[in-house]
Amino acid sequence: MATNEATILRHYLLLPSRLPTILSLQEFTSLFPKSQQSSPQIRSLYRDLQQQRNAVVDGVTQNIDAQVRQGKALRREVIKARREAELEEQDDEIEIERMLFGSTSITLQPKQHTLLTILPDMDDAIVDMEREIQIMEQEEAELLESIKGAVGNMSDLRYGRFANSKLKDEVLDGLQGIQDVCKRKT
Repeated sequence: MATNEATILRHYLLLPSRLPTILSLQEFTSLFPKSQQSSPQIRSLYRDLQQQRNAVVDGVTQNIDAQVRQGKALRREVIKARREAELEEQDDEIEIERMLFGSTSITLQPKQHTLLTILPDMDDAIVDMEREIQIMEQEEAELLESIKGAVGNMSDLRYGRFANSKLKDEVLDGLQGIQDVCKRKT
């Protein structure tokens, strides 16, 4: 994973994720009935919620760091595989002939081209390269769309726009349940 990707993930997932950034103690306290707002249990409930949130954020941080390490290892493996592939490209038959007949082997002589023989080979190479360029451009477009979607989803997460439009109501219902429990306990 590139440093830029790690930076983006940290900015979108970690910076706005701490509980005081989302909900201050005063805002949290104001969600409870007026008679319960001065209770010290609200502060301890907020601290507990904050610790839980911090544990989740720490887990996300560890996952980002693990992905960065995994990305670096993967890049090293790809480079290593490419180097090995280049070394293995030598034809085994040519190696055998070289060992048997030495450097005088006919297979080691480069093919002599004339203008008439090289032009078709070059045309074929051009067609192959153009095909590869088209494939790479298609892959690039697909990756760009994927990245744009991921950035859009992260932006929604950062600014509180969720795909689940009922999430706000579910959270408020949960807080109402907490308030009811607090009322019954007093």
